[in-house]
Amino acid sequence: QQNEETEVKAVILSMFEAMKAGDSAKVRSFFVPGAVMQTIKSNGSAAPQVFSENAEGFIQSIGRQAAGVLDERITFASFFSDGQLASVVTPYRFYYNSAFSHCGINSIQLVKFPEGWKIQYIIDTRRKTGCF
Repeated sequence: QQNEETEVKAVILSMFEAMKAGDSAKVRSFFVPGAVMQTIKSNGSAAPQVFSENAEGFIQSIGRQAAGVLDERITFASFFSDGQLASVVTPYRFYYNSAFSHCGINSIQLVKFPEGWKIQYIIDTRRKTGCF
């Protein structure tokens, strides 16, 4: 289990490092083709809304940024695995051009393939205050 946890965390950290470098090709290498990304947004007392995006849109947006512009700083809160599935929760703070933008929690699901762990699904929350 410890080796799996180390491998999964390395994939996630490497993906965010590639994002910070603006390297969309490298970011793409960490995702399963057709991976899904979702964001939960809440407007005060209104019911939360879930917005979906194909990971490819996210990947392409990274390629349009200069190195260092996107900086998501994460910590690892939990890790679970069972065979070919791993689930990780990471509180984060996101900075754009070195300025704080928002924070929240990522829930990341990975699948183990013969070539290694790949990200299948990410859902996150986003807010401006109450950060970890």
